[in-house]
Amino acid sequence: MQEQLSKALEDRYRVERELGRGGMATVYLAEDFRHGRDVAVKVLHPDLASALGNDRFLREIRLAARLNHPNILPLFDSGEAGGFLYYVMPYIDGESLRDRLNREGQIPMDESLGIARAIAGALDYAHRNRIVHRDIKPENIMLHEGQAMVMDFGIGKALTAAGADTLTQVGMVVGTPAYVSPEQAAGEIDIDGRSDQYSLGCMLYEMLAGERPFTGPSAQAVLQRRFTEPVPVLSKVMKGVPNEIDTAISKSLAKDPSGRFTTSSEFAKALVLTTLTTPVTVTVPEGVQAVKSIAVLPFTNMSADADNEYFTDGMAEEIINALSKIQSLGVASRTSTFAFKGKTEDIREIGKKLEVSAVLEGSVRRMGNKIRVSAQLIHVANGYQLWADKYDREMEDVFAIQDEIAQNIVKALRVVLSDDEKKAIEKVKTGNVEAYDYYLRGRKFFHQNRRSSLESARQMFTRAIEVDPNYALAYAGIADCCSILYTYYDARESNLKQADTASKKALTLDPDLAEAHSARGLSFSLSKQYEHARQEFELAMKLDPKLFEAPYFYGRAMLAQGKSFEAAPLFERAATLRPEDYQALSFLAAAFAGQGRIHEATKASNRAVKAIEKWLEINPEDARALNLGATIWSNLGETDKALEWARRSLEIDPDDPQLLYNVACVYAIEGMKEDAILCLGRAMDKGWGHREWIEHDSDLNSLRSDRRFQALLERL
Repeated sequence: MQEQLSKALEDRYRVERELGRGGMATVYLAEDFRHGRDVAVKVLHPDLASALGNDRFLREIRLAARLNHPNILPLFDSGEAGGFLYYVMPYIDGESLRDRLNREGQIPMDESLGIARAIAGALDYAHRNRIVHRDIKPENIMLHEGQAMVMDFGIGKALTAAGADTLTQVGMVVGTPAYVSPEQAAGEIDIDGRSDQYSLGCMLYEMLAGERPFTGPSAQAVLQRRFTEPVPVLSKVMKGVPNEIDTAISKSLAKDPSGRFTTSSEFAKALVLTTLTTPVTVTVPEGVQAVKSIAVLPFTNMSADADNEYFTDGMAEEIINALSKIQSLGVASRTSTFAFKGKTEDIREIGKKLEVSAVLEGSVRRMGNKIRVSAQLIHVANGYQLWADKYDREMEDVFAIQDEIAQNIVKALRVVLSDDEKKAIEKVKTGNVEAYDYYLRGRKFFHQNRRSSLESARQMFTRAIEVDPNYALAYAGIADCCSILYTYYDARESNLKQADTASKKALTLDPDLAEAHSARGLSFSLSKQYEHARQEFELAMKLDPKLFEAPYFYGRAMLAQGKSFEAAPLFERAATLRPEDYQALSFLAAAFAGQGRIHEATKASNRAVKAIEKWLEINPEDARALNLGATIWSNLGETDKALEWARRSLEIDPDDPQLLYNVACVYAIEGMKEDAILCLGRAMDKGWGHREWIEHDSDLNSLRSDRRFQALLERL
């Protein structure tokens, strides 16, 4: 067979040797001539290939090939040649999870949970792209350099499409008895992601207990036990299992899909408390152990002109944005790191507060057309310098400097990049230094999030595109400025129209820019084109799974429509991407409250309050944090704290319509109707104009029967 395969693929691959075989395919090591790399070629057994048919197989493989996630082994190629159906994956010099279990029997708790979370993240991504694996088992999980990767997406769907009768003739079944979900074992065709979640629960049980949740002398016996016996409880066979892990696994193994977690992402989050303290580590120079996480502090402005601070801040932000494209690297958000701007705390203490293992600090000096950038990467645990360099260049080289810094960080932390990630961090959004300078000025204003600063940001982004008319990211910046102005400060139709025009132009210039799709989605949602908004937000999340704004504003769009069930997982995703962000958590609480899930709303509110209190330790005068905190305290029944925080927020900025609106919510929750109506009217006078939000905000429920409230709505 190898000789025949070699001849059939000789124009593309040189088949070297067999790596292994299973019930479905034989795997060969081959050299990819075109790209100069080793690959694994999986060739379906002839009887199975005949049962599936070329068209069905290639169609399902083509859909799976679109998946791009760090914990999914990508598909490089597929096709038919010489009568063989094959698909091509990277050659991974590692071992399968089955190999590991066969060798060790059990896997330590923290490592097992880390593997499970990685797989759950991959599954959640695939499920959001409407692809269910259908055969999650240890044999389909590869372990390589501390990473777990899922293989063989698309095969299960192709098998299902072939039909039970056809597969029976060749001795194939869809799914593996030890891991298959009850609904899949029962022959249901229209299964969803919760079926994969069940299989993952079985694997996690086995990793921890050293035995499968259901065993028997035959496949039929195993399936029979799955239908007739109670859901297995891990703590009955393994001592010392944390309650939350025991509960999470049992929930994932519920016989009825409705009893499981709604998504694989929720399953992963149920394991967070245990895994946060023991993340996966990688080896770095000098034998130092470092977690794959980093904080980039704002660079110090060493220029003679203090006004150059926008430029130094912008450089740090650009490096944060580049590193954030890497799925396997945890990157502290700009919001978190810039809270330490101007402070003299020890680097190691900052790193501990930000819960990262490495911190990048640097300085920038501009001298005419010259620029000097110094940077060093510090290991938080012991203060060792992992990497440092100094760049004396022309201003035109600023893009190359940022790219080199990002690349050196990747090397120092031994992060393995996919081809798409390499392209993402190397991609230059503009080659014009003057346009870039204006863009950085705009970002400086944008982050201040006030009406006047948003107007200034819009002006700077406009100047950037006057210099470089092809600067897509600047158009996206204009769109976001207009959308936020429309939402909170100035509900004129002209802002909405400009958001639409600018976001459309950004996509015309760069159809693969996630920020542009997110900006377009926000614009669509504000103009009530919710289906278009959904498509844009979904695409933004696919293009950049770590972009916070996409799920955050997507969730807000759902909440504005009263779709709290759809909004909740989006806010959960946003909160996972940016754990310190209190806004996503506060809206998550609102989403749960809208569903009548009071217990979950209270838990989310407590998480939000903790995040706000932590944030206020660093930024005690943040009116937005105080303001949202006031609403949460009120929902938690802490009236005195709620009113005190509301008062403090308005003392800082008494005319901000966002703050006035939230204070009106506090008054409404507390039954202070007169004050609530007055404050809501003031918010509208100052520019608040989001009618749909007011109509569905549960915090205002006590006002709905008041004719004055109805009159206020009529103003919008």
